[in-house]
Amino acid sequence: MRTRSTVVTLAFVLGVGSALTASAQVQFNPRDLSGIWQITKGHRSISANVPEMTPEGEARLDANKPTRGRFLGEPLNGQHRGFVRAVRVPSMGNDPVHQCNPNGFPRLLLDPEPVEFVHTQGRLLQLFQWERALRELWMDGRKAPAGDNLANLGPAWYGHTAGQWEGNTLVMNTVGLDDRAWIDIFGFPKSTEARIEERYTRIGPDTIELRMTLYDQKFYKTPWVSDVKTFTRVKREDTTFFGWYGLFSGIVEGICAPMNEVDSYNKLLRDPAGKGVAQ
Repeated sequence: MRTRSTVVTLAFVLGVGSALTASAQVQFNPRDLSGIWQITKGHRSISANVPEMTPEGEARLDANKPTRGRFLGEPLNGQHRGFVRAVRVPSMGNDPVHQCNPNGFPRLLLDPEPVEFVHTQGRLLQLFQWERALRELWMDGRKAPAGDNLANLGPAWYGHTAGQWEGNTLVMNTVGLDDRAWIDIFGFPKSTEARIEERYTRIGPDTIELRMTLYDQKFYKTPWVSDVKTFTRVKREDTTFFGWYGLFSGIVEGICAPMNEVDSYNKLLRDPAGKGVAQ
């Protein structure tokens, strides 16, 4: 009868030993999402497959005038019209972030900028480089607020988020979102009645997959289901500056300061250029 050592030896002879060694090197805790991550795959909106919108949702979409995406009037080529309506003159757009308003959720999460996940007691914190913003994802057993509780809390740019682990997938629900913030760079709207579910699954030492679903019957007739969005771990050396590690240790702050963006860039450069006037 073969002994255990004989089987292991035979495995190495057949070249399986190297695979076993590699497997041991990539072990990870699927419930540990800590680290600095960046979206490297996925649509810049929830997905390219936009559900049919309600008349109220269509009206809000038309009221939002983005500067990102393909220009208004170009052929759709199979795309939803919401992705093909950017204004050609930036000063004619009304993107809230151009006045240094918060990106809000989910827009900031969909931005391919680094974000750090930090586990604390009963919470997962998301620290965003852009805006130097913080999101709290509660994991202490509470449910996302509803009814009078939600009404008392009121809407917030990043909403109110709570959830729990389901197996090795972290499931979060966000409600109470401020409807002034766009869903994405293309200007898709969301109402204050919206709920967004996030499902985070760490599938490898350097990879997290995210699936999202937007529930917003006021603006969309059916749930808007996302594609699979991939977060890739950012190497430590790429976020270390002069011996300082972290998202906020670089030489340039990712903060939209009105005195820089609005008073300087917009008024002195962007708007005059859009009008064909040098200043």
